[in-house]
Amino acid sequence: MDTESGFSQNNVKKVSWKTVLVLAYQSLGVVYGDLSTSPLYVYKNAFAEDITHSETNEEIYGVLSFVFWTLTLIPLLKYVFIVLRADDNGEGGTFALYTLLCRNARVNSLPNCQLADEELSEYKKDVIMDPIPSSFGSRLKSTLEKHRVLQKFLLVLALIGTCMVIGDGVLTPAISVFSAVSGLELSMSKEHHKYVEVPVACLILIGLFSLQHFGTHRVGFLFAPIIVTWLFCISSIGVYNIIHWNPHVFQALSPHYMYRFLKKTQRGGWMSLGGILLCITGSEAMFADLGHFSQLSIQVAFTFVVYPALVLAYMGQAAYLSKHHVISSDYRIGFYVSVPEKLRWPVFSIAILAAVVGSQAIITGTFSIIKQCHALGCFPRVKIVHTSSKIHGQIYIPEINWILAFLCLAVTIGFRDTKHMGNASGLAVITVMLVTTCLMSLVIVLCWHRSVFLAIGFVFFFGTIEALYFSASVIKFFDGAWVPVALSFIFFTVMSVWHYGTLKKYEFDIQNKVSINWLLSLGSCLGIVRVRGIGLIHTELVSGVPAIFSHFVTNLPAFHQVLVFLCVKSVQVPHVKPEERFLVGRIGPKEFRLYRCIVRYGYRDFHKDDTEFEKDLVCSIAEFIRTKGVKDNSPGKDEEKMTVVGTPSTHIEGILMCDYIDDLDLPLPGPSGTLHGHDEQLEEIRSPHHHVTKTRKKRVRFVVPESDRRMDEDTRKELDDLMEAREAGMAYIVGHAHVTAKQGSNLLKKLAVDVAYDFLSRNCREVTYPLTIPHASSLEVGMRYRV
Repeated sequence: MDTESGFSQNNVKKVSWKTVLVLAYQSLGVVYGDLSTSPLYVYKNAFAEDITHSETNEEIYGVLSFVFWTLTLIPLLKYVFIVLRADDNGEGGTFALYTLLCRNARVNSLPNCQLADEELSEYKKDVIMDPIPSSFGSRLKSTLEKHRVLQKFLLVLALIGTCMVIGDGVLTPAISVFSAVSGLELSMSKEHHKYVEVPVACLILIGLFSLQHFGTHRVGFLFAPIIVTWLFCISSIGVYNIIHWNPHVFQALSPHYMYRFLKKTQRGGWMSLGGILLCITGSEAMFADLGHFSQLSIQVAFTFVVYPALVLAYMGQAAYLSKHHVISSDYRIGFYVSVPEKLRWPVFSIAILAAVVGSQAIITGTFSIIKQCHALGCFPRVKIVHTSSKIHGQIYIPEINWILAFLCLAVTIGFRDTKHMGNASGLAVITVMLVTTCLMSLVIVLCWHRSVFLAIGFVFFFGTIEALYFSASVIKFFDGAWVPVALSFIFFTVMSVWHYGTLKKYEFDIQNKVSINWLLSLGSCLGIVRVRGIGLIHTELVSGVPAIFSHFVTNLPAFHQVLVFLCVKSVQVPHVKPEERFLVGRIGPKEFRLYRCIVRYGYRDFHKDDTEFEKDLVCSIAEFIRTKGVKDNSPGKDEEKMTVVGTPSTHIEGILMCDYIDDLDLPLPGPSGTLHGHDEQLEEIRSPHHHVTKTRKKRVRFVVPESDRRMDEDTRKELDDLMEAREAGMAYIVGHAHVTAKQGSNLLKKLAVDVAYDFLSRNCREVTYPLTIPHASSLEVGMRYRV
């Protein structure tokens, strides 16, 4: 995968079957860890208290029938054959659906969106089922665009699903590891085992979270073999149990047994659905991890490997239990009782490893979705560490990792049994699925342009099934299901407050920005002293001059000879190609030497955190000067003249920049050090102050194509000024805003802004930029924002 462009294998239109099979094999270890370990606890939770295992076997057959049809309808039919097709340029998950809807319905959650963003190559889906929208779809789209209440409701729906995914990141490691460790109950007495189970599970969880900073790429090659071995074990044991204990268990696959089950158990059977629901935990991962694989590979892996193995495992457990109505060890129904005694310790070891792999997948997924929320302005700033320079998407967030670890240990120690953990995990899982169903119905109408009746049918069919499971889960609110609700409420409050504060802060910037006319009235020197160097002013604005500039020059009337207003922003696409990375334009006439540079990243892109970004920035401005310098620039219309300029690596015949040491006249090492082979066709423009000196000093030169040797004098002078300023160095002017609620605000707004947002701003990470800012060259300008 190309880490610069950020494109995954999913973007390749035609791939060989060999590639598909390799991706399918790899997906087993990343995507299906959680789903594959569900047989550890499904039957145990289903028979926890609500129903009993009787001699008639109606209960065990009914549970098996529910498990089979739930696996068939939700993961196989809904996700594999329908939801996977609703990808956002290869990316999946709750936020991917939301951004897909935002782009098609022109609903912008990001305040600094531009029309130029809609011209990105990935902005529009490359596959639209029906290019002609229905009349109802057009009306629905216009309704969403007009009513901000509906837009906020759509955002709230996406945030609820996202918060439940984060909650699942706490619960899944706890229940997976705890259920795997519960195999110890068959090798020791009940009195001793309860004192061993919790400490062992906690030690495994501590080790799991402690190793996160190394990244999954160091042990990721083991994930697929572990899950393949686990699936082989449970399916083989399932086949053995079916043949040895009850070959007629296949009859239980008939839906008739579900009816008989509910008829006999009634309310108890309905409540046991909360345990049966756990058989589809991890199904959302197929969609969420789509960006790392391809649709076909995930479909092949589930349809031909995971689905048959899980069905055989559940049938095998049911076959064993149908002939064992009284468990000799006096323990409740579990996975390990159906494992032949000679195989229990090997299977126990593999189960521990499989549980760790399944937990790793949901932890990594939690990091990924928090990064998406952060990029879209819905989560406070956190430190994001890219653990692999070769594999896109493998990240580590220290703060979130240890919060998850603490909460996971608290759940394990607090509940100490799979019943309460299962109730909590079930509610989180089914809520995410309900959110996906609702968003998918809108995608069918707004993005796929299909009939509204198809969307209603989708919601009615899958929504009814999921609502049944949701009702069975929410009824157990006081038996553990309150945990995901509490966690989601906390995360939802944090995300909502941060999004609200960020939005109000940007609105203040818009209302108080300096007009272009005021800038033009100052003259070419802007009414201040212009000193050598480049002044880089960071701002969230994509148009106009930020108030921080006037605030600065009013108190200190001096600035650099070249000013660049830099905006680093995220757009509602997963990735932005390098050739579309920069938007560059002028502010005012040429002689002002004022530029605006907008750097665009997708919500799945990682920002380059090295000094090469500085070169890319200067080189992109030079390329803009070269290509657009000969044209007239009308004052006050710079926003209409923004030009797309790619990174230097994408300039086939563009301008290149090279640093060199003037006394040796040797280029400094760097990406542009490959210029030597082009010197015959390229003209070198050196700094006007170049001369032989005894001091070793870094110089800058631009190398332009031969076709531009006769560029006009104004353009050459502008490039000379840029080179001179670059040699003098850069100064980084960063604004620091203290946001408070304005006078007359209501109590709720004061609590949100003055207390909650202020607390988050003070305790989250500082603003990070895609370049290393030297401490000696940075300047922070403080302003009070009354919103």
